[in-house]
Amino acid sequence: MTDHALWLLRQDRRLAELAAFPFDFDLDRAAHGHVEDVRLASGGPLETVAGDDTGGTYFVCADGSVLYADSEGAAGIIGSSVDETLELVIGLPGWRGYTHLSPDDGEEKILACVAETEDEIREYYGIDEERAELRAALGFPKRSPVELLGRLRAALLRTEPDFVLLNADEGCAYDRIGPAGPPLWEPVLAAGRADLACLREGDRTAWCEVAEDPVRRRITLRAAQFDRAEGDLELLRHLLRHETRSSMTDELRLAAVLVGLRGDTGDLPLLLEVRETDFDTACGLGGMPEPGASADELQQWARALDESMFGTEPSDEPVSTWTDLARAQGMTDLARVTLIRELDNIFMDQSRLRRPEAPRTLATAPLSGLARDFEELGDLPQALRAQRLYAALQETAWDRASARHTLARLEREAGQLPQAADSLAAVRDALATPGDDSLRHWQQVNLGRFIAEEHYRLTLALADAGRPEETRALLTAADAILGKLSENAANGIRELAERTAARVREVN
Repeated sequence: MTDHALWLLRQDRRLAELAAFPFDFDLDRAAHGHVEDVRLASGGPLETVAGDDTGGTYFVCADGSVLYADSEGAAGIIGSSVDETLELVIGLPGWRGYTHLSPDDGEEKILACVAETEDEIREYYGIDEERAELRAALGFPKRSPVELLGRLRAALLRTEPDFVLLNADEGCAYDRIGPAGPPLWEPVLAAGRADLACLREGDRTAWCEVAEDPVRRRITLRAAQFDRAEGDLELLRHLLRHETRSSMTDELRLAAVLVGLRGDTGDLPLLLEVRETDFDTACGLGGMPEPGASADELQQWARALDESMFGTEPSDEPVSTWTDLARAQGMTDLARVTLIRELDNIFMDQSRLRRPEAPRTLATAPLSGLARDFEELGDLPQALRAQRLYAALQETAWDRASARHTLARLEREAGQLPQAADSLAAVRDALATPGDDSLRHWQQVNLGRFIAEEHYRLTLALADAGRPEETRALLTAADAILGKLSENAANGIRELAERTAARVREVN
């Protein structure tokens, strides 16, 4: 569809006023922008074209789709173009109250809901003559509420992952308007399920191609985890043999478990061979029965691992399983959005980090894991968001210094040089007044070298940014740290220290 109707509204004041009232699509409100600065998680452009009297805003995205954001922190795609959106708001002026409905609810329920809403509107002002006039002027056909609702539903389902809206300052995601869409594991497993079906049909080309491709092999094994069939033993053996090329992966352990659950003692030599692939695999498959064990012993071993690490419900898997597999398949935006919502959940409720065995303490590793995931995705704003919270929650001096050092590196890479300098100052404070003995040997270990190295790298960045006073101050601090390091720790960064000092002399 085109945006011809939008052009007509901009040319004809009467039509623009009708769209603004009673249909609450007000072009004049575009000049005021949204209630807060926002951006798309995907980095795509947004153009504000209209607003409504509740503080909501209509944005046009790069492909022409219209994203509606309300003033309460929820957003969703409501049309594939501005014209389609205008058809919606004119044909269903109460559309915000219908986002929970689906065509599956049936025509009778939909029409009753629309009639109730529009009767309430008519108690205060007219919509029928105004709707007829706008439709005629804009060239819109008369469409049934059921058809318009179907369009709205389809549009809302396209919101994720490409059109997720973020608060530009805080980085948190807007809630999703309308249906939640399928869980992440469904699109992630789709290709694996297809490959598993081909393997079961005996497609020898698929047997070769899937086994040789590490990503397809992983996804297929995950599909087999949740769709277990009696006739799969041979294909599981085949995938297990090939998965050893990736060393100790979760999928290798899974393949061994799925084979072991069959209780065929003839597989014990194969399992032993797999276990002895390398040191990591030997450790990861420890406790495996040796050749000569009984079928019951083999099954008990496999069942224990299955119950503790795998199982048959995709929803029971940690979200990191699905985000890792999504990234492996190139579903980058899908993984990013899921990780952002995971981080949002932790920000909203830090009790999620409490250790079950020690409720008064927090397990903060998920935050550092999120920071690494975002960094690998190239999303430094979200990596910084996760790392800042992670650093703020650390208790020991060692953990504070380590977390702040990583934060300083991310801030430097994001061009946030003053913030990086503040983070390194916090690192130096931890070294000077630790409050515990966790840092008593920092001068002899890699942490000390890493801290000194980051001081020099930030000094170089400050010099390149033309900040001479801060450059000199940080170089002094860097040299002081270098002077405290052991000979072995210092040797690895002397060349960097000399290069940094020369650069500072050039700046001066």
